[in-house]
Order: sequence, then structure tokens, then C-alpha cells
Amino acid sequence: MANRTDPAAKSIRGTNPQNLVEKIVRSKIYQNTYWKEQCFGLTAETLVDKAMELDHIGGTYGGNRKPTPFMCLVMKMLQIQPEKDIVVEFIKNDDYKYVRVLGAFYLRLTGIDSDIYRYLEPLYNDYRKVRRKSPDGNFMLTHVDEVIDELLTRDYSCDIALPRIKKRWTLESLGVLDARKSVLEDDFEEEEEKDEMEQDGLEEEVAHEKDYYRARSPARERERDWRRDSHRHRDRDYDRDRDYDRERGRGRDRERDRDRDRDRDRYRLREEKEYGYERERDREREGRERDRRDRERGRRRSRSRSRSRERKRHGRSSMSPRRHEAEDGNAPEESKKKGKKEKKEKKEKKDDGTDHPDPEIAEANRIRASLGLKPLKL
Repeated sequence: MANRTDPAAKSIRGTNPQNLVEKIVRSKIYQNTYWKEQCFGLTAETLVDKAMELDHIGGTYGGNRKPTPFMCLVMKMLQIQPEKDIVVEFIKNDDYKYVRVLGAFYLRLTGIDSDIYRYLEPLYNDYRKVRRKSPDGNFMLTHVDEVIDELLTRDYSCDIALPRIKKRWTLESLGVLDARKSVLEDDFEEEEEKDEMEQDGLEEEVAHEKDYYRARSPARERERDWRRDSHRHRDRDYDRDRDYDRERGRGRDRERDRDRDRDRDRYRLREEKEYGYERERDREREGRERDRRDRERGRRRSRSRSRSRERKRHGRSSMSPRRHEAEDGNAPEESKKKGKKEKKEKKEKKDDGTDHPDPEIAEANRIRASLGLKPLKL
């Protein structure tokens, strides 16, 4: 029962007034101790006393998102829906600034566009300080005019989504609102009048001085002579400056040509150096290739020489037993037969070309002999 809206209350923007506060914030307010103890049974008359006890404004704070007393009183006003005259008196109260902010906040939620601008814009001239509790639980300092500007220009304030309102220039074009007048408009008008008077006085003094100097003919003659001389000197200085600029331009052209030639020479030297480096690299590469080929040839020659020496040594060792037998006189006939066979084998080898000093040719002759072909004759 304590959380229900007054049956006599009218719907605002087509819904229950308490629905202007989001459901999560509304449930937090219903569970708060301040709402249960201090806001129970309040009426439009007794609500003023609780509003006068406020010492800060704000929405929800802390890890559990607890609502502030300011938010609980806003919720109570939405529940009981006080009359418009009472809300206007809240806004016009100069003694208690938090009562004024409470009335302005309620009017921003429930009022029409023209009333919001009409009653809240004069509060731009209230520069009193107010305390505001931030979401982390700390207090911060702000001013009444800043709170009013937030209500008129922002879509969110104190964790509540504010209803949309039309722009002021739209209402002015529709004729609902008059053009806004600044409080300092009278002061501006006085300043403009003073400026106009001072400007008129200066113009009169200048005109009087002109008439006074025109009446004195010798002074005017001297002034003409002075102006004529000044024009001559000015033309002379202009010619001198023009010649100087022309010389400076030529000097710049020469410097530009020198820089261009210098850059061209530098680019040519760089290309020559790069080309010289490439030629040196090619020469070094060719020298390394030549040395490698020479080493390969030397290795091949040494291998062929070593192979031919081994064959010669093998032939001498095969002849040594026959000579020993001939010297000893043991079986002279057999030794003669062996000598004939060896001679025949030597002739056949010579005919086959397998004893060629070049190992490659000798190998080719062996293959040809195995195939029944004639040896290579080189």
C-alpha cells in the first residue's frame, strides 16, 4: 500500500507517474530504509519539511546502488503528485537551494515544454553551491545553474532518463514562447548609449579641428610641401627596393643553379661509385671461379699421375719373380713360357689401348674391348 500511486493522481505522458523512474531504481528506492521510515505517510504539506532537511543531491551510489534521500523525495512527489502551484513555490524558494532543485527536477519530469523553459531558465542566475553525491559515494561540488543546464540539455540526470522536450527555437517559431531576454539586457543598452554619445563627441571634435586647420593657409602650404617631399622619398625608396628585390631574385636563381649542378655531380659520383663497386665484385667473382677451375685441373692431373705410377709399380713387381727364377736356374723352360705369355699380354694390352697414360681414355678402351670394338687411337 505504501508504494502505490495516489488514486487521484493523473497519468503523465500516458503512464503511471512512478513509471518515469526505471524499474531497477524504483525497486532500490522501495527497499531503502529512508523511504520506509521517513517517506511513509508524507503529504504535499509535510514534504516541505523533509525537503528543507536535504544537504545534497544525487541518484544512486555505492556497490549496491543505494538511492539518496533526494531521489526518495522525488519518488514520493511522483507518488502523491502535488499541485502545480506547490511545485512553482518550490522553484521560487530563495532560502533553501535544495528545495528549489527538488522542485525543478520534478517539473522537468512531469511538466510540459513551455512551463519547463518558463520556470527553469530564470534559475540560470542562481550561482549558489550545492553538494552532489557521485556514483562512487564521494561528494563533489557543483552549482545550481549547472544542475539546471543539465536538466535542460541532457537526456540523463541522477540515474533517471529525462523525458524528451522540444528545442527552444522550435517553440519560439510556433509562438509558444517569447524570445529569451537576458538579465543583463538593460546594462547592455546603457553601455551602447554611452558608446554612441562618446562617438558623437569624437566626431564633433574631429570636425572642429579640421575646420580650424583649414583656415590657416601657411600651415596648409607647409603640409602640401611635406606631403610632396614624402611622396618623392617614397618613390625613391620604392625604386631602390625594387632594384634590391631584382638583385635578390638573380642571386636566388644563381644559387638554385649551383645547387642543381651540385646535386647532379653528386648523383653522377654516386652512380660511378656504385658501377665501380659492381665491376670490382664481378672481377673478384671471375677470379674465384678461375682459381677454382685451376685447382680442379691440378687435382685431376695429380690423380692421373698417381694412377699411372701405381700401374708401373705393379708391372715391375709382376716381372720380378721371373727374373729371380732365371737367375736361380730353377725350371728355365717354364720361365721362358711365362716370358712369352707376358710379352703376348703386353702386345695385346698395347693393341687394346688399355695402358694409355690418360685414365679416362684407358677406361674407355677397356669398355670398348669388352664390347668387341676397336680402341681409341689418340
